Amino acid sequence: MKNILIGGLLLSSQLIEAQEHPNIIVFLVDDMGVMDTSLPFLTDKEGNPVRYPLNDWYRTPNMERLAQRGVRFSTFYAQSVSSPSRASIMTGQNATRHHTTNWIKAESNNRDQYGPYNWNWEGLKTNDLTLPRLLQKQGYRTIHVGKAHFGSKGSEGEIPQNLGFEIAIAGSSIGSPGSYYGEHGYGYIKGNPLRAVPDLEKYHGTNTFLTEALTIEANAQIDQAVAEKKPFFLYMAHYAVHYPFEMDNRFSAHYESSEKSVDAKSFATLIEGMDKSLGDMMDHLDSLGIAENTLILFLGDNGSDAPLGVSRGYSSSAPLRGKKGAEFEGGMRVPCIIAWTKPDAFNKWQKQFPVAEGAVQTQIGTVMDVLPTLATLAGAKIPDSYPVDGQGLKKLLTGKSDPTREDCFLMHFPHNHRGSYFTAYREGDWKLVYYYNPEHPERPDCLLYNLAEDPGEQKDLSALNPVKALDMLRHMIVRLENEGALYPVDFDGHEVRPNIAFFETKFVE
Repeated sequence: MKNILIGGLLLSSQLIEAQEHPNIIVFLVDDMGVMDTSLPFLTDKEGNPVRYPLNDWYRTPNMERLAQRGVRFSTFYAQSVSSPSRASIMTGQNATRHHTTNWIKAESNNRDQYGPYNWNWEGLKTNDLTLPRLLQKQGYRTIHVGKAHFGSKGSEGEIPQNLGFEIAIAGSSIGSPGSYYGEHGYGYIKGNPLRAVPDLEKYHGTNTFLTEALTIEANAQIDQAVAEKKPFFLYMAHYAVHYPFEMDNRFSAHYESSEKSVDAKSFATLIEGMDKSLGDMMDHLDSLGIAENTLILFLGDNGSDAPLGVSRGYSSSAPLRGKKGAEFEGGMRVPCIIAWTKPDAFNKWQKQFPVAEGAVQTQIGTVMDVLPTLATLAGAKIPDSYPVDGQGLKKLLTGKSDPTREDCFLMHFPHNHRGSYFTAYREGDWKLVYYYNPEHPERPDCLLYNLAEDPGEQKDLSALNPVKALDMLRHMIVRLENEGALYPVDFDGHEVRPNIAFFETKFVE
């Protein structure tokens, strides 16, 4: 037995050393906000994690396990809805630049009355520089499993293989599953047939929950990459925890005694099922002997959509304000954990790309940072002519601060949703929300918050600190212009740009 164990360890070590590049998994959860977990992300002023009631409602032990092995970000930003974040992860560009500024409806352009006429509702294109295409050039086996939502039906971006993925399973133009139940064929047998999940026919009529089916498929693709002795990039994009809020019965008993609504209980089971998927994959990597050589980047794509209360108040993201689609922190703050699956100080890849264990990083990160970070890890060259709005996270992953980074985030949403026709701009501790008000563009509005003192965005300081408000507004406009932003239009179809003159007059008065 001892000889067998030593032989297995030697084989594992040889397999790790033989690889030209480390493995990479982006584990993306749909509609998961920063508070939808038992792992506390929010911190006090000293940077220590603080638990809130929602952390005691959810059960995510494997997120806790992953965080012990790496770095969690207390302040990580995504766009406030799905497709813009997914395009930003793929391109390293802000939505203002790639122009997919709203969620993509599969069948048609879902531009609303005052939205920009030429927003990019068709999504990513075959010729776009993307993360999987960069990694494919480095010899990676590029694998897509789960939700895509990169483009509308019939578009180039609808098909993940057009974007650099060698293998694509269960992804299309749809943004939500027709059903989570294998018994329902994930929408083909029962549920919403327009949102039926493709490529999973082998599970139809079984009791295999969608989250589990995707996990089985992902692990099988990892096995194939190992058999081919190729490094892999796995983009594991769960449909969970997006609506419909269907009960994952594997975990329903944990919530039976709660007085919360059926939808809230179902959402909690979706969270727990997603977390089990993470744990199953971590265990699988370990069983293959490649955990030391695999980096996991765990991420949400927008703020929480938990069915726990009003969308613009303090409910699904409490103590933060708002939820998915809103301009407040609860609409755009997401969980982010980055870790080597099995820390090993002697592993050559971990020496080159060290990640602190059990660290909490309070400096700002964004979805645009994913591409430059993983390109650095894989040794991929981004063309000098290609504009990247993100910044590499390598220094932050050591647990230290990075004074070279801009602590800024621009979230531009020229559409109608829970928050409508706004730009949110954060710079350091300050945050400005600008409302274009296209029905009456001569009367825009703005809010100013100091998030260090008021993380719940309860007190607008624009009238008390007009100098700061104007300064933030000027910086916001510069970034919008530099990134090529599209703007709402008024009733007559004329573009509505930020009106700084209005506020210069208003604040002087």
